Amino acid sequence: MAKDKKSFLLYADQQSVFKQLPDEIAGQLIKHIFSYVNDENPITDNLIINIAFEPIRLQLKRDLQKYESIRERNSANARMRWDAVASSGIPKRTKNADNDTDTDNVNDNVKRVVFIAPTLEQLKSEFPNLDAQRFHDFYSSKGWMVGKNKMKDWKAAARNWLSRNEVTLKSPTIKKATLDD
Repeated sequence: MAKDKKSFLLYADQQSVFKQLPDEIAGQLIKHIFSYVNDENPITDNLIINIAFEPIRLQLKRDLQKYESIRERNSANARMRWDAVASSGIPKRTKNADNDTDTDNVNDNVKRVVFIAPTLEQLKSEFPNLDAQRFHDFYSSKGWMVGKNKMKDWKAAARNWLSRNEVTLKSPTIKKATLDD
């Protein structure tokens, strides 16, 4: 397992393997999995455990590769941000770093765009596959807020709404392990 990685996924569809095993062997299998993810290089002569563990081991390896790839990407992005900020001309004398004479008015030549909530008719005409009433009711109840921010582009929000619903319908259910399981 990767250094400093404290968790791993055990997928809900793997439950069928555990259900078919006697409790004693299922217990040995889960102990074998924990030994594997904690880099203890477990070895067993039990053929059933070896057969049941192999697809789980392969999935753990795929998940680890995905984790490492994301971690590297995020690390590279953080380095790029740090390099961009570090080389942006940090003043050597920070005591009076902002000594320019303007008033730092943020509104210099900035046009403000006022958000206007869409009507049901606009939603239905722009997005025929969208449940316009549900979308309108949802965001109306939230004051047309997205998280803690005022909505800026209702068309983008509608596209995201549609894409999230498509992903929800297509994605397999992954059950999170709890203490009750």
